[in-house]
Amino acid sequence: MSDVVSLAAELLAIQSPSRDEGRAVEFVSRWLIARGWNVTLQDVSPGRSNVWASRRGGGVTLSTHLDTVPPYVPPRLDGDRLYGRGACDAKGIAAAMLVAADRLAEAGEERVDLLFVVGEERGSDGARAANQLEATSRFLINGEPTESRLATGCKGAWRVTVRTRGREAHSAYPELGASAIVPMCELLPSLASLALPVDAALGPTTMNIGVIRGGTEANIVPAHCEAELMVRLVGERAPVQAALEAWARGRAELSYGSFIPAQRFHVVPGFETAAMAYTSDIPLLPRWGTPLLFGPGSIHVAHTPDEFVALDELRASVDIYERLVRTLLAS
Repeated sequence: MSDVVSLAAELLAIQSPSRDEGRAVEFVSRWLIARGWNVTLQDVSPGRSNVWASRRGGGVTLSTHLDTVPPYVPPRLDGDRLYGRGACDAKGIAAAMLVAADRLAEAGEERVDLLFVVGEERGSDGARAANQLEATSRFLINGEPTESRLATGCKGAWRVTVRTRGREAHSAYPELGASAIVPMCELLPSLASLALPVDAALGPTTMNIGVIRGGTEANIVPAHCEAELMVRLVGERAPVQAALEAWARGRAELSYGSFIPAQRFHVVPGFETAAMAYTSDIPLLPRWGTPLLFGPGSIHVAHTPDEFVALDELRASVDIYERLVRTLLAS
């Protein structure tokens, strides 16, 4: 199965949400072993492994992730598009990398490795583990949907939790309690007024209120409420933290979670470039070489019910990955 569309469809047919990637790992491993690749499975947690495939090493690693966000969306061909969960984020990319690397190996170029990680959509535990492997590559081409442009950089990501507290009471006597939800509802809209850093290349710092939790029952005045924010960083955390602390002072408590810094990437002359607003595994894989970011498909349809990749773009990406590898090896 060397046709990239067929291979992508096979991968899309395998359900592999984050924390349950085992079947996709097995499929990719068997595909590579059958074609003569040296395959190392690195356990990340029970039933979940990263896949590292090599020949001679010392050159360029093509890497992306095998997990997807839920819910599962089965693959379907419709006109000139392949739809399904992971079509562009990132199983279509994985298929293109597999075919490109195998073509290079068949042509005698054995200085190309493949690294497929798990867990990218939920904390990147796969990438964190993969950075402990004895990588030999000089360059890392990571795959995310960039609309077939080389990314000049990516925003960072930082999880922040906001908590407000109240006092429980019977809802028939609200004056005896204090709602934790009301001050949260008053506080969150003012996030939009914060003055946050702007970068000439990456654009503005942005925040998304992704999750709100509060209360236990409709007939109880709620004592607790929390909201989870995702901050997309364009530089250092310090000015963002200072703005958030001033915003929350005396009104809410803040706690800080996982963090991936903003990144700048290597580019190659002759390729279209653009900055990306999302975050990739690249900052967690420094041992794998100078980073580049490229992939077919658009992030604008990733994580949606209508996620797709155009067939011509998917096929063209195989040639582009090959050309990028050869260009980097010649540098």
